[in-house]
Amino acid sequence: MEVLLAKSAGFCFGVKRAVENVYKQLDTHKKIYTYGPIIHNEQVVGDLEKRGVTVIESEKEIAGIKEGAVVIRSHGVPKRIYRLIEENGLECIDATCPFVKRIHKTVEQESRNGRQIIIIGNAGHPEVEGIMGWSEKPATVIGTVNEAENFETDRGKPLCIVSQTTFNYNKFQELVEIIQKKGYNVYVVNTICNATEERQAEAGEISAKADAMIVIGGRNSSNTQKLYEICAKKCEATYFIQTLEDLHLELPKTAALVGITAGASTPNNIIEEVQNHVRVNF
Repeated sequence: MEVLLAKSAGFCFGVKRAVENVYKQLDTHKKIYTYGPIIHNEQVVGDLEKRGVTVIESEKEIAGIKEGAVVIRSHGVPKRIYRLIEENGLECIDATCPFVKRIHKTVEQESRNGRQIIIIGNAGHPEVEGIMGWSEKPATVIGTVNEAENFETDRGKPLCIVSQTTFNYNKFQELVEIIQKKGYNVYVVNTICNATEERQAEAGEISAKADAMIVIGGRNSSNTQKLYEICAKKCEATYFIQTLEDLHLELPKTAALVGITAGASTPNNIIEEVQNHVRVNF
């Protein structure tokens, strides 16, 4: 039986950069905080907590910190969070992914120019929450066909559409087309990360020919969930796991190919552990 690991599986550039940033700070012996979990991976977050890194989740918690450094994770944060960190006399270590930074700049500029901001993404996701915080006026989040079809606003007002970097590319195109057909003056900026597009395309290709597909990633990882949805459409035997302990793989004797992919927050050691297990035991 062949085991095929996706070349794009595992840490993306932005996540790798953010995690490395936190580990570097441990050598400074400062008190380190991350605004939200640095990564959607319980194992990595747990290891950092053992080393003294504290996760904070709210502006109120920032206000209560007297000293130390706050790391902004790759998802980014609203503009007001930077001001709050500065006002509280704390060091800000900005590990926002450069691709997310680009969206912040676009949203800030286009909203300042009078365009209404539409974010194609998952409402409540930390990246989307961060993007919303760079718009001069309230932005609208659209993540489903129903939301796109029901969207209505002043037809005389120009729109700017951006996307969550990890959103499904085909779904992004579908939702944009629905909005464009309404006759609005629309400026579309495809801000889906190239690595996300490549990862999703590769997952689709492998799952289309696999007898079973394993998708590895954190249960709260949006990009991993989308990988699972893509694979499950093409391969009925698709498994979503966080670590090897979650893998309960049952394969027919005729199975010839098992595919493996992983979300952007999955460390290489977990991927290798799963890959080796499947090769040895099946």
